[in-house]
Amino acid sequence: MKPKTYFTRPRHVLHKQYEALRSFFVEGMRAEEVASTFGYTPSAVYSLVRDFREDISDRPFSDPFFITRKAGRKPVDETGALHRRITSLRKKYLSVPDIKAILDAQDDHVSERYIYDVITKDGFARLPRRTRAIKTHTVSAATVKAPEAVTLDFTPETISSTNSLGILCLLPYIQIYGIDRLIESSTYPESTVISRLSSIMSFVALKLSNVKRYTQDDAWCMDRGPGLMAKLSVLPKAAWFSSYSHRVTRTMNRTFLSGLHNIWCKHGFLGDTANLDFTTIPYWGDASHLENNWSGTRHTAMASMLTVLAQEPESGIITYGDSNIRHNNKSDVVLEFLDFYRASGKQDLTYLVFDSKFTTYENLARLDPEVKFLTIRRRGKKIVERLDALPSSAWKKVRVPAADGKGRTLRINDSQIFLRDYGKEVRQIAIRGHGRIKPALIITNDVDRAVEDIIRTYARRWLIEKDISEQIEFFHLNRLSSSVVIKVDFDLTISILAHNILRLFALDLTGYEHLSAQTLYNKFLANSGMVEISPGHVAVKLNKKRTLPVVLTAMEQFQGMKIRLWGNRTVTFAGDTRS
Repeated sequence: MKPKTYFTRPRHVLHKQYEALRSFFVEGMRAEEVASTFGYTPSAVYSLVRDFREDISDRPFSDPFFITRKAGRKPVDETGALHRRITSLRKKYLSVPDIKAILDAQDDHVSERYIYDVITKDGFARLPRRTRAIKTHTVSAATVKAPEAVTLDFTPETISSTNSLGILCLLPYIQIYGIDRLIESSTYPESTVISRLSSIMSFVALKLSNVKRYTQDDAWCMDRGPGLMAKLSVLPKAAWFSSYSHRVTRTMNRTFLSGLHNIWCKHGFLGDTANLDFTTIPYWGDASHLENNWSGTRHTAMASMLTVLAQEPESGIITYGDSNIRHNNKSDVVLEFLDFYRASGKQDLTYLVFDSKFTTYENLARLDPEVKFLTIRRRGKKIVERLDALPSSAWKKVRVPAADGKGRTLRINDSQIFLRDYGKEVRQIAIRGHGRIKPALIITNDVDRAVEDIIRTYARRWLIEKDISEQIEFFHLNRLSSSVVIKVDFDLTISILAHNILRLFALDLTGYEHLSAQTLYNKFLANSGMVEISPGHVAVKLNKKRTLPVVLTAMEQFQGMKIRLWGNRTVTFAGDTRS
């Protein structure tokens, strides 16, 4: 890098802001010129200028960019108040982990080692062995009461968050794609205390925060960061989530999914192909009303909800879900999905791709005039024997590109076969060399498409199995319990919404678009920091993290955006210089 380039093309966020402000105030460049030079929008430049003026006016003796730090570690407890609080809690016979949990809830974050050193220096002895009953009574007596969830009034204050503050970076995506408008216009319930938008966003915030169970409200009820995503002081308690879900009907969910579907169509996220697959959602509780379904992850049949998901293979957007499937209507799901898709007015769905047990050959015949289908034929003993008897000349070598870029050479037999229940001939592509002993059999009513394209199209269907697995693992659909009952169909709908919001975010992370939901959360959203609320403005400051520059680069397009959920207050995203 040349010395001049360092100043004219800054890469660090703060350096870029400094040079932009210098150009505006010192060189006299107009806001539009500054925006063009440094890659901002004019409104973002005006926001930078405004915030800079306020900053140097309110704090004339501090430098907003160049901070001189004293050598050595920053004092944790300059006033001694923290020391006195630790001592007071120890006098109530609380253990070191108990004291730490209470201090964390009060936004005082110190290590267990620090607490141990304090009580040791003050001469406290080890606690005697306590029974479980005594422990429970002691801790409950000292536990800090969680605040009530109320609508945030945005009084100027500084809010710290310890875990999932990064999810606030998803708010601009919810707004620019009109998801917040859709929620507000939906028929989902609301109350005088918590609005419809805040209610649904509370569920979304939990999903995106990687909370494993609704019963674990201690994981979020004291952290104000996730509450901001729903415009609440904190997220509600577990009991609220349960009671809310039981006011939700399937009609509400289906109408909402239809609205989301229209959004994805409008913004070009849906192509001409849809991948469909079933999954089972185990239910841990009284399951007398449920049917047994095979669980691939547990390799056994168990009481569960049979669920279908439909995904667009290129964008990864999941456009449809239904958990109200029974054994007697399982084969008709593909027709129901087609009705759902066509109801939106979008008529360019060309391909449906699904597994061999997804529907019947009779239903394939019903699909035939409308769409092309790709599926796997079930391999009987006689079918395999006929293929084995074919001469080598009947097999053609085909090179198919793989996800790793290396590709794979397959041997294929492309023929026409008659299916009795289908009522006529269908194209069958037998594949060898795919890593299995027995050949795979693709059947389709597309007789014109090149065999390489057909194999590649079906190979992409395998990706939906991965995404369904993510739905189960990251969004914790496999942890439903009768202790806090959440309607499964509603939980599935919220999981689909959360998944798609994450996909929108991932599409802006160059080089990371392919990452799973769990990895996206771990790398980019699982972060602590602080939020500074001032009149008309909210500043989200994330702690230092190796991937933070990638996040801030993606957020540059939203600097100075007015967030409707926050009463049209502007938002900025930055690194917390104190971390």
